[in-house]
Amino acid sequence: MLRIVEATNRRAVKALLAPERVRDAATEKRVATIVKDVRAGGDAALVRYARALDRLDGAIEVGVDDMRAAAKTVDASVRRAIRDAARNIRVVAKRQVPRGWRVKVTEGVSVEQKIVPLDRVGCYVPGGRYPLPSSLLMTAIPAAAAGVTDVIAVCPRPEPVVMAAALEAGVSRLFRIGGAHAIAAMAYGTETVPRVDKIVGPGNRWVAAAKALIASDCGIDFYAGPTEIVIVSARGPAAWVAADLIAQAEHDPDARAVLITPNRTLAERVAAEVAKQMPADGPARESLRKHGGVIVTGSMTEAIDLANAAAAEHLVVDDDGMARKVTCAGSLFVGQWSAQVAGDYAIGTNHVLPTAGAARVRGGLSGADFVRQITVQRVTPAGLKRIGTAVVTLANAEGLKGHAESVAMRLSGAKSRGSRTAR
Repeated sequence: MLRIVEATNRRAVKALLAPERVRDAATEKRVATIVKDVRAGGDAALVRYARALDRLDGAIEVGVDDMRAAAKTVDASVRRAIRDAARNIRVVAKRQVPRGWRVKVTEGVSVEQKIVPLDRVGCYVPGGRYPLPSSLLMTAIPAAAAGVTDVIAVCPRPEPVVMAAALEAGVSRLFRIGGAHAIAAMAYGTETVPRVDKIVGPGNRWVAAAKALIASDCGIDFYAGPTEIVIVSARGPAAWVAADLIAQAEHDPDARAVLITPNRTLAERVAAEVAKQMPADGPARESLRKHGGVIVTGSMTEAIDLANAAAAEHLVVDDDGMARKVTCAGSLFVGQWSAQVAGDYAIGTNHVLPTAGAARVRGGLSGADFVRQITVQRVTPAGLKRIGTAVVTLANAEGLKGHAESVAMRLSGAKSRGSRTAR
């Protein structure tokens, strides 16, 4: 079931660790039509698509009273779990929000960083095979923690458990819409759905294509493709490693789950455990058959190097010594007790993470994604005199005479005023 390959087999290693983001021209064309229709047609187009694609029957918006009534039907233990997870997510998100500061660059020149929350954020919550209250918590809570006062959520089929999560997260408004039409509605606004500053959250290929399309007009988090896990371990335990691989594979037939180890015995034991633990139904079997495997390396150093090159969404390592060598990962889990699945729900870290190698340039969604960092400059006459020569010289070197004159006339004016004062 789970193939084992040697690290020397570069083609096999690349197939496991270097997934390509394949563009679907037909999907992109259809998404472009949907986005254009909703942008031009507003609610009329949005409702038409929602009825056809989301099977909407009734109002688009879920009222607060309806959310509260639905939340009361959720099992008390689930509501407690939502509260516990929300508390931890909130603690981490608040710490992630950048702080303002002010620094004196030189005499008469100061720079300030001003932190301002976004005005309105849209959170996409998938409504596919299973309800995903955790995705709502992971997107809405960091926004609220950053100070965003208007948090919009969309979900094509919001189950009561999702509504309970919406209330706990402090969502302002919840809409029964999904897919490309929901992204278009939030990006451009309709009579009912307000335009947002930024759209965050995972989704299928339709959602990903729509987010890419509207990104020049509305902020987005990042491209989120099929989920990934890479485990680098020489110790195991094999049963736990196998369980972690299966857990990630059950998300999606295109999910990617890989163990990298210098321990051939562990590789074989994990493969046997995967076969033993494999569920009878669901996408895990297909996912591991197509995209799962074990890579056996010559050393732990080689294993870590391969993991860094992969820049996986989730990376699990044995200990802190290995963790110190990690340079690229969406989210890093250290030690056998730091189960990646716990990060999906209640550790407090975010499970909305970059995939397909995007962890080379950024980490997961955080409180920092929901603020504007505005630089503020203050310069006195004495300060401009200190930096003015460098400004004028560089502007002239670049052939930008207007730039140079803008500062030169100030310097001349300062001299003139100084002379008049002296007289």
